[in-house]
Amino acid sequence: MPTSARITITQVAAEAGVSTATAGRVLGNYGYTSDDVAAKVRTAAQKLGYKPNSLARSLVTGKSHTIGVVAADIDNAFYARVLRGIGDVARSRGFGVILTNSDEDLEREREAVQLLLEKRVDGLIVAPSDVQGSEHLHNLIAGGCPTVQIDRAAYNLAADSVTVDNRGSAREAVNHLLNAGHRRIAIIAELEQRHNGSLDEFIRQASHFSASGETLYPSWQRLQGYLDAHRDFGIPVDPSLIRRAGSYSSEAARQEAALLLQAADRPTALFTADGTMSIGAMQAIADSTFQIPDQLSLICFDDLDWMTFTRPAITTIHQPVHRIGSMAAELLLARIAGDTSVPKHNVLEARLQVRGSVAPPKS
Repeated sequence: MPTSARITITQVAAEAGVSTATAGRVLGNYGYTSDDVAAKVRTAAQKLGYKPNSLARSLVTGKSHTIGVVAADIDNAFYARVLRGIGDVARSRGFGVILTNSDEDLEREREAVQLLLEKRVDGLIVAPSDVQGSEHLHNLIAGGCPTVQIDRAAYNLAADSVTVDNRGSAREAVNHLLNAGHRRIAIIAELEQRHNGSLDEFIRQASHFSASGETLYPSWQRLQGYLDAHRDFGIPVDPSLIRRAGSYSSEAARQEAALLLQAADRPTALFTADGTMSIGAMQAIADSTFQIPDQLSLICFDDLDWMTFTRPAITTIHQPVHRIGSMAAELLLARIAGDTSVPKHNVLEARLQVRGSVAPPKS
């Protein structure tokens, strides 16, 4: 018998005693065919070991039963867990997932979107690398491609989104440090090329942003929460404690953390704005003589597995990462199925996970 790779729909039709068009309708799940004829075709396909050509089927039906995902950084554990949520829902509905990566680069994101469209995906889940522009995403929506945003939402884009309350949860984390008695709390975040104007200007204007925040990247929203907490306590912010990693890398974060620890007027507590920043900070702490929490308290945004293995375990902000992915997939599949309701912007709660890395500062 020929191998399954050589079996064509014409051979299946001949085996079943039907026309090629009829076999195509049955195996492509489109059009009408009687139950008896459909059973004959499927029996013949199984006997011959026929494997459908999904691309060919999509050309006929207009559906590929695949969704595309453009992640910002697939090295980041956050996206790995989000993807698991997407995949679990997609698989349960008979959809496949094609993953691409933008590396937070707008041109790479455009290329990734175009590639996925050429693969004839039925819809896209995207973490926009440019929340202020994203003209290609606006064109995508205008062209009728179902699209859902994750982690951040582009300005004025008529597409569903799933994010977390970055500002509120960061505020809670820094409040926790302030309640413990800390007054010199540093933050390390990737804050480059994400906001118009200087950092000083942002600090001055932060109190005027709406409660939900304007269209900002997560790191800037978490900085807002940091500023909110200080304002709650009536404590002025020392701009020297706001450290901007020059690039989105753990090495850049390590360098900033090392400078903080070497300063004459060093912080007594540190808040890292995401998992990548946390890895760099932990490397700097490990290279120093400082002990957590006796000499430095620490709270990390993103609750990564290794944070429970350290001694002491790290207090974190836990994001519902699997739910972010599963909700995004559910929204997208609903759009693919024909949902035309107004865009839904879902903001999920992130919670403070208290462990052992925070203690009152030593006098």
